Amino acid sequence: MKILQNISLKPFNTFGIDVRAKYFCQFDNTDELSEILLNNSEDSKLVLGGGSNVLFIKDIDGIVLKNEIKGIELIKEDAQYVYIKAGAGENWNRFVQYTLQRNWQGLENLSLIPGNVGAAPMQNIGAYGAEIKDFFYELEAFHLQEKKIFAFSLNDCAFSYRESVFKTKLKNKFVILNVTLRLNKSPKFNTSYGAINEELDQMGVTELTAQKISLAVMNIRRSKLPDPAEIGNAGSFFKNPSVDIAEFDELKKKFPAIIGHKNINGTVKLAAGWLIEQCGWKGFRRGDAGCHSQQALVLVNYGKATGKEIYDLSEEILQSVRKKFGVKLEREVNVI
Repeated sequence: MKILQNISLKPFNTFGIDVRAKYFCQFDNTDELSEILLNNSEDSKLVLGGGSNVLFIKDIDGIVLKNEIKGIELIKEDAQYVYIKAGAGENWNRFVQYTLQRNWQGLENLSLIPGNVGAAPMQNIGAYGAEIKDFFYELEAFHLQEKKIFAFSLNDCAFSYRESVFKTKLKNKFVILNVTLRLNKSPKFNTSYGAINEELDQMGVTELTAQKISLAVMNIRRSKLPDPAEIGNAGSFFKNPSVDIAEFDELKKKFPAIIGHKNINGTVKLAAGWLIEQCGWKGFRRGDAGCHSQQALVLVNYGKATGKEIYDLSEEILQSVRKKFGVKLEREVNVI
């Protein structure tokens, strides 16, 4: 374990933004994390996982703690479920495939989401009708000030759409160490999103399995989303906004093709990608900052864009959507 100085964070974020950290250190376990904190008095601490949901707009005047805690362990099981714990530093998609190879069902709709396990509950990651909260059991997290480990239950995490307590009142206070999920022994497939069924039909699938659904989801994602190894990006940059039914009805009168899906609470979730595309941003490029040609929700770095350039583009997109539709978008990506 070594604390490095003046380190570029370009290799550690999927946008490929070249900012620098005053100090940088990787840790593999709680003891190493405690030692780092003991030997470094910087007030500013940033915990970094896979770097797949961050946009750096300036250098980090503090210490960046890179979470590399690994390990996957079957904790317990009963007639219906297995309880599987994974270190926060495990790659998310590799973990998903690990569970599917053992016929533990539930995470197939969340295949190929970039990032590490520790970010999954922080963001309450979701895709194709599933969210991490649907399978969450508990997690352990290290309090940066008290230097103690705390357990968090489902209720403790206060999950909502792309949100958790770790992004609100406990932001920057904890380091997630591991996550335990409760997965099904018997399949309870979720193919409610039409795109999954369409892809399964194209694949010629006649008998559903979790592995086939996973493959269908990965095919869809690869067809729409750029590979961060080739084009810098952080996946969906914006959240899908929700409006009340009356507002949606008014929008429907003005824009008959608008896409909306009813939420459980009675509001209507709009497709942010559609709104952005209607404002003419899909495929837009200014220098090396752009909006992807296949998915308007994804902002990209074609090579040497700065975080500020990506951020400024996102601000223009927000303003144009609000002007055209009267709808306020929110960034899903954490701006640092």
